[in-house]
Amino acid sequence: MKLRRAFFARSVHEVAPELVGSTLLVNGVGGRIVEVEAYDQEDPAAHSFGGKTVRNASMFGPAGRAYVYRSYGVHWCLNLVCADASAVLVRALEPTHGLDTMAARRGIAEPRLLAAGPGRLAQALGITSEHDGLPLDRPPFELYAREDVPVETGLRVGITKAAERPWRYGEAGSKFLSRPLKPRRRS
Repeated sequence: MKLRRAFFARSVHEVAPELVGSTLLVNGVGGRIVEVEAYDQEDPAAHSFGGKTVRNASMFGPAGRAYVYRSYGVHWCLNLVCADASAVLVRALEPTHGLDTMAARRGIAEPRLLAAGPGRLAQALGITSEHDGLPLDRPPFELYAREDVPVETGLRVGITKAAERPWRYGEAGSKFLSRPLKPRRRS
C-alpha cells in the first residue's frame, strides 16, 4: 500500500518509527528504510527550531513533502516533512531496487555502503535541491507501507545539540545501518 501525505500529518514521533521497514523509491531506485531520526520544532537540533528561513521553508509547508538540504556544504540530505514544522531524516536504507544505478552514482559496488548514511543515501538515490518541497506521494517519489520489522531506538548521531534524545530508530539487526544504535545513557 502506498503511503499518502496524510500519513505524515501527525507527530514526527509517531511517524519516524513507522517509517522503518517502509520502502522508498526515487525514480524507481531505492529500498527498505532501515534507519531514521526525528526532529521536531521544539528541538534545538532541528532546522525549524529558529523559525522559518529560505533554507528550511519546506519544513513549514504541508506535511508529506520532501525537505532537502546540504549538510556542511557537501552532502544532500533527505527529510520527510511531518506536522508542525518537524521532519524525519532518512539515514539509511537497504538497497533493493536499481542497485546498478546506485553503484554508478556512488562509485562503489558494495551494497552495504550504497545508502548507509544520509549523504550516501541521497547520492545513491540521486537526491538534489530539485527535490526540495516535492510531494512524497507523487513521482519521482514512491513510498510503500512498512514491512513488519523489529525496531530499536537509540541516540541520534552527528549532532551536538540535544544529542541525548533517543529519537533515532533503526531496524534491529540490519547490516545496512549507518552506525550501530547506541542505547540512551541512563543517569
